[in-house]
Amino acid sequence: MAHIISVTDTTHEGLDLFCRLTEAQLRNRLEPEKGIFIAESPKVIAAALDAGCQPVAMLTEQRHVEGQARALIERCGDIPVYAGSGNFLQTITGYELTRGVLCAMRRPVLRSIEDVCRDARRIVVLDNVVNATNTGAIFRAAAALGIDALLLSSTCSDPLNRRSVRVSMGTVFQLPWTYIDNWPLQGIADLHSLGFKVAAMALSDNSVAIDDERLMAEQRLAIVMGTEGDGLPASVLNLCDYVARIPMSRGVDSLNVAAAAAVAFWQLRAR
Repeated sequence: MAHIISVTDTTHEGLDLFCRLTEAQLRNRLEPEKGIFIAESPKVIAAALDAGCQPVAMLTEQRHVEGQARALIERCGDIPVYAGSGNFLQTITGYELTRGVLCAMRRPVLRSIEDVCRDARRIVVLDNVVNATNTGAIFRAAAALGIDALLLSSTCSDPLNRRSVRVSMGTVFQLPWTYIDNWPLQGIADLHSLGFKVAAMALSDNSVAIDDERLMAEQRLAIVMGTEGDGLPASVLNLCDYVARIPMSRGVDSLNVAAAAAVAFWQLRAR
C-alpha cells in the first residue's frame, strides 16, 4: 500500500525528484539503468504502468488522492505519494501540473536495434531533433500512422523528457525505440544490413515526391527526419537510398518537423 505524505515544506527531501534534479541528473548518464523519468497526467502515467514501467514516487494535488489519482495510487504499490495543494505544487515545480499528478519512474532498459527493428516494415530515424515537444509529437504521429519503431541519434532530445512524454500522450511507451550508434555512416550501413532502404526527408534538387511509386513500394523503409531549422546535412543525404520531399505550395519553404513527419508517415505507411 502506498504511503500518503502531506507536504507543505519546500525543502522536504522526498520532493527532490520532482523539483530539484535536472533532466540530466534524472537520466543519470553514467548509469542509465538507474535513471529516472517523470510521467505527467493520469493518462500518461497509466500508459507507462501498462508498459511495465516501475514507479518510484508520486506527487499529486491533495484533492486528487481520493479522486483521479486514486486508481493510479492503488496500482503503484508500496511507494511514497507526496500530496499538497495545487499552489504549493506549482511553486516547487515551477509549472502547473497537467491534471495534478506526476510520477517518478525507473527508466526501462534500452533495447538493441536488431530487437526494435525485427518485425518492422516502417521505421523512423530522428537525426538531431532537439526540441522535446517535437520529439513527443513525432512519437504520437508515428503511433497513430502506422510506424513500427523509432531510432534516435545520440544528439536527439530524450524521448523520456517530461514534456516529450506528455506531448506524446504516452505513445513513447507503446512504440519500440532505441538509439542508433555511429550515425550516420555505420548507422545507415546497419539499416541496410537489416534489409531497410533509407529515405531522407529533405527539399533538395535530386529528391522524389513522397508519393513516388518506387518509394511507396519498398517492403522495409527507414524514414529519416532532420533537425529543426537546418534539416538533414549532406553527410546523411549522400548515404541514403532516396531523398524524398513533400511538395510545397504558395511559396512555403518547409513544414515544422513534427508536421512533416505526420504527412510522410501517412503517405509512406506499409500497404
